[in-house]
Amino acid sequence: MEKSKFKRIVIKIGSSCLTHENRKLNYTAIQQYIRQLVDLKNIGKEILLVSSGAIGAGMGELKLDLPKNMAEKQGMAAVGQGLLISLYNKILRQFGEVGGQILLTAKDIEKEHRSKNIYNTLEILINNGIIPIINENDTVATEEIKFGDNDTLSAKVARLIKADLLIILTDVEGLYNKIPCDTEQDIELINKVKEITVDIEQSAGCNGSIVGTGGMKTKLEAAKIVNEDGITMVIGPAYKENIVSKIIKMLDQDLEYNIGTTFLPKEITCRKEVLNNYKEGEDR
Repeated sequence: MEKSKFKRIVIKIGSSCLTHENRKLNYTAIQQYIRQLVDLKNIGKEILLVSSGAIGAGMGELKLDLPKNMAEKQGMAAVGQGLLISLYNKILRQFGEVGGQILLTAKDIEKEHRSKNIYNTLEILINNGIIPIINENDTVATEEIKFGDNDTLSAKVARLIKADLLIILTDVEGLYNKIPCDTEQDIELINKVKEITVDIEQSAGCNGSIVGTGGMKTKLEAAKIVNEDGITMVIGPAYKENIVSKIIKMLDQDLEYNIGTTFLPKEITCRKEVLNNYKEGEDR
């Protein structure tokens, strides 16, 4: 069997994929995600999980409405983060695995001495068979809660840890050619992006969900970050069965891009074009 091109994989799961409409944690969905990650680890993949959902989980647990200010958001995150990591580790233990929690801010990764410490910690966890579970440190972060979400964080983690692949799971199919918020009838899914052009950026116009702060714009920013470092990124629909395994199979076996939206770094795009031209030459 050909060696996989994608061994070290960062998987980010959005807030709306982890909670019900009432903002309580979705135990069934979370168990399905964890099972997929463990299956991948069992075939030799190195898996890092970037999880949103702390604020949403806190809101559900405390039965509170949308937070009115930053302090309320951070208070809810303090409650929700404990719930999240407890549930993750409970499910992981059912599969004989252990997770290690790491709470970060974007600025932690940007500072050289901190980023080295983060890298070393992640490597230690991976080398000892522990799945890192990474989240924004919402109890102390402010700018990140206000302006972005874990899309950007997951991209920076993928770049720092020299990942081969970043998968962002969300509650939509992927990137569309038009803003899905509009009542357009001819909306089509964009399965492959070789370059993030102005037209592509204009396709991403909606904000995030009630419990999440991100949207397609932050996902495009994440794609830019990782593509510049030669890392492939896929936006995939979290609600589809075995979605993570299907995405990796699609990429590993060079199948048709028909799941979500794949953002190809330049070096991979060029290599695929050369292979395609070579095959066409053989046909002639």
